[in-house]
Order: sequence, then structure tokens, then C-alpha cells
Amino acid sequence: MPVSRHGPSSSPPMPPAPSSPSAASHMTTLGYALFATRWLQAPLYFGLVAAQGVYVYKFFNELWKLVGHVLSGQVDETHVMLAVLKLVDVVMIANLLIMVIVGGYETFVSRIGLQGHRDQPEWLSHVNSNVLKVKLATAIVGISSVHLLQMFVDVHHTPEHDLLWGTVIHMAFIVSALILAYMSGPMAAHEHGAKGDLGDVPADGSGAGGPARGGGADTAAALVPRQAGPVRAAAGAEARIEAAGFPARKELEAFDAAHLRAPDPLVLDRLGRLDFVARRENVVFLGGPGTGKTHLAVALGVRACEAGQRVLFATAPEWGARLRRAKAADRLADELAALDAYALLVVDELGYVPFDAESANLFFQLVAHRYERASLVVTSDRPFGRWVEVFGDAGTASATVDRLVHHAEVVALEGESYRTRGLTGAASGGWAALDA
Repeated sequence: MPVSRHGPSSSPPMPPAPSSPSAASHMTTLGYALFATRWLQAPLYFGLVAAQGVYVYKFFNELWKLVGHVLSGQVDETHVMLAVLKLVDVVMIANLLIMVIVGGYETFVSRIGLQGHRDQPEWLSHVNSNVLKVKLATAIVGISSVHLLQMFVDVHHTPEHDLLWGTVIHMAFIVSALILAYMSGPMAAHEHGAKGDLGDVPADGSGAGGPARGGGADTAAALVPRQAGPVRAAAGAEARIEAAGFPARKELEAFDAAHLRAPDPLVLDRLGRLDFVARRENVVFLGGPGTGKTHLAVALGVRACEAGQRVLFATAPEWGARLRRAKAADRLADELAALDAYALLVVDELGYVPFDAESANLFFQLVAHRYERASLVVTSDRPFGRWVEVFGDAGTASATVDRLVHHAEVVALEGESYRTRGLTGAASGGWAALDA
């Protein structure tokens, strides 16, 4: 069972109750009414959409003029360059509008729900008011750069006074952007540290799962340097990683996919954003021994810990034993409810050791309990069609797969084992192959 940081005999302080139910209802209604006023901003963003349409018209109007002048031979290279810079200027302003419209609406009005959409912009996956300000400042600097470049390209027709003030204003934009970027670092770190302190971490650091197999905290510290940032955030992440019970610390960046024929690296990049955790979906890694299933499962778990989520790792037999102990103590329902505190559970090596009938049934209950409620990462050396060999019953295996993969990313790892590649060379080339 997970241990609260408050200890077994204490409980978190409760906020003072309102003086009466009617007062509480009034406060709630007033709060909801104030919160609903955010929708007054929605028409403003739709107005910016209309402005975006104006810039689309302006772009094609300028482009048509440029093409006409070029075909008629009425312009020289300088005029072409100025016209192109004007088009670039229009596009950059349109980009700025898109960031304000989409990012502002998502940040201040309502979620758009693009997570997992194939066309989701990369910057929108981590947008917040802090990031939005920096990106807008950067965009304004870019637009100012284009304007200043236009002045210098047409320097013979630009008054010296305009050049001077254009340069001064551009430098002011640059300084403002640098100040915003500098201030965003501590603000983002403070926010991350606050999130890192939200989740309860077992007081003894041992985790609620089985003990870590090999490696441990010393190996983790040796493999990966402590993440940058304030001590509070780093300490919270390290405590969650240690409590998760990983066999060793792994990172997605250290995964060697050279020996694999699949998957597409973009799949791993998408999983690394942890959108599946936010959507309460699952990930299943299927592949033979030595294809990196455990590495990827642990790496996703570590990244979730670093993002402020609680994670628990164990092999499939260890999960079976844990659930059997809970059932024997007549607390299975409490155990499943306690596991809801973990945003991600990692089940490793499903299939290497078959379940007995009781463990198979209990594991199905775990999967069914977390269905659309929280995420699982499962690794297995067998395709779904052979999971009956693990569960010993076709009905239980089918029901487990059905709930596990309904909302899941299934990743097939195809390739030879990275552990035995050297042995293959030795078999054909003698002992010298191993010494090379």
C-alpha cells in the first residue's frame, strides 16, 4: 500500500468549512459565474481570425503585383527583394496571429483538445501563458528584423532618421525578449517544482511495488546526471524515480534503435511527450528478447516521474504476487483503489512466466479497473494471439487484451537482440570476433 507523506496516523489539514450550506452554494455559484466570464474573450479570438483573413488577402494581392511586375520587366533585383521581404513580413505577422489565436484560446478560454491529433503543432503541446509570452516576443523580434532589413535594402530611399530609430526600436524589442526569456526560466522552474511537490511520495523511498531489481539508485545516479533546475524540483523527481522501483534508470535519448527494423522514431518521440498519460491511455511494447522493450518502458516511466507523475514498476509475476497478497488479506478493492494514485503503472515481462489461474484473473481485474481511468505500459515477448499461453484461458486473455488495447499505442519492436549480436559474429568468425 502506498504510504502518505503525512504518516499513517495523520491526515492533511482540511480547509475551514463554510458557515452554512447556503453560503457554500452561494460561493460556488459566484465562482462559476466569474469563471464563465472567460467566454467573453472568445469573440475577440474570432475577430483575430477575421484579421488573419485580411492578411491572406494582402499576401496574395502583393504576390500578384510582384508576378505582374516581374513578367513585365518593370522591376530590378532590389525591388524584387523588397517585395519578397514584404511577403515574408505578412507571413510572420500571420504566424503571430495563429499563436495568439490558438495559444491564447487554449490558455485563457478553453482547451481545444488537440492532444494526439496528427496535425497538433509542436509548440502547443507545452504551451502556457509563460511560454506564449516568450514565443510572441520572439515573433515580434522576427517581424522587426524584417522591417529593419527592408530599410537597409532600400537604404538610398530611407531617411537616416528612420534608420536610426528603426535600429533603436529593434534593439528595444530584442532586449525585451531577452528579459522575458530570462524571467521565464525561474518562473517555469518554480511552477515545475510546485507540481513536483503535489504528489505524495512514500516516506521510506521504497515504493509500493516490489523492490528494484539490480541497478538501484546508485546505478541511476551513475548513468544519468541530475536534471537541471532548482533543488526542490530535482529532489522531487529523484524521489519519485527511486520510489517507482525501476530496475535501472533509462532514457529515451539513450535508446539504440540501430538494431531494429521498427518502430518509426517519430512514434517514440510522440510517446515521449506523455500525451497518452494525460489521456489515460496505454502503451504496449511487443517484441522478442533484447529488442529494448524494458528500456523503453522504464524510460517512459522515468520521464513521467520527471514530469511530476507518480509511477510504479514491477514485472508481471510481481504484479500477480502483489494482487494475490491483497486478495488473501481481503483488501483487493482497497489495493486497486490505492493504485489509482499512480498515473502510470509499468508491467514488464508479461509472457516470460505464465500466470496461474488466480493471478490471471487478478491481472484482468487490474487492467479492467484502470480502463479509461489511468495508464499502463506493458511489455511482452508474445503477440496478442498467443496471450492465451500466458493466461491459461482464452476468455480471460481475450478480455484483457480487449480492454488493454482499446485506447492504446501498440509498438512492435522488430530486430535481433542487442545482447546476442556479438555472439552471432563469434559463431561465424571465431573467438577473434568477440575480441574485436
